[in-house]
Amino acid sequence: MLTKRIIPCLDIKNGRTVKGVNFVNLRDAGDPVELAKQYARLGADELVFLDISATLEGRKTMHDMVLKVAEQVNIPFTVGGGISSIKDVDDLLHCGADKVSINSSAIKRPELINELADKFGSQCVVVAIDAKQIDNEWMVHLAGGTIPTKHYLFDWAKEVESRGAGEILFTSMNNDGTKSGFANEALAKLAETVNIPIIASGGAGTIQHFIDTFKIGKADAALAASVFHFGEIDIIDLKKELKKQHIEIRL
Repeated sequence: MLTKRIIPCLDIKNGRTVKGVNFVNLRDAGDPVELAKQYARLGADELVFLDISATLEGRKTMHDMVLKVAEQVNIPFTVGGGISSIKDVDDLLHCGADKVSINSSAIKRPELINELADKFGSQCVVVAIDAKQIDNEWMVHLAGGTIPTKHYLFDWAKEVESRGAGEILFTSMNNDGTKSGFANEALAKLAETVNIPIIASGGAGTIQHFIDTFKIGKADAALAASVFHFGEIDIIDLKKELKKQHIEIRL
């Protein structure tokens, strides 16, 4: 059985970590480099940095921050936001990122997934999927969840896997920031649909929510933001409880 992973997510806007509810009402959560160092020290398995306004503002992810994080942190980290070409990825990997996350650019030009997987290997390519349940259908959204598309979640997940994605980061927009639990029914269906790892995102509020997403949602990793940023859940306590529940986790 593969070890499950706990991944703090740092949404970056104007060089600061922010967190909102349902993708809006953002509040400041601190300096991303300092938070990254703290999470690495506290036992996080990986980190994800998402420059949440890069696509909307038509600019590239901040290389300076990536360089600083790479200097200070010894665990793998993924960077996303405004990535749309091989050069973008090459630059970020050279700055020290281990993986990249693409979202809007993959929907606009799906061939990008193939190109990145061919050039850098599938293990570097995470496709982030933001989806909202509308009339019992999970519909994919882009540009930080602001623009609905005609893509259905499960069909799009199959396509990104076939194009070479190494991992899917699925965020339920309905659950995001609500602290009411992950979208485990959709996650379990995703796990049946594809054979690549799935990172659950959106809805973490308690330790039980993490237990449920691994046991019920069949997620390979669980990503959260505010519960970690604001000290509501301690990563070490979380991992100890997961271990007690016979969930394979690195302590």
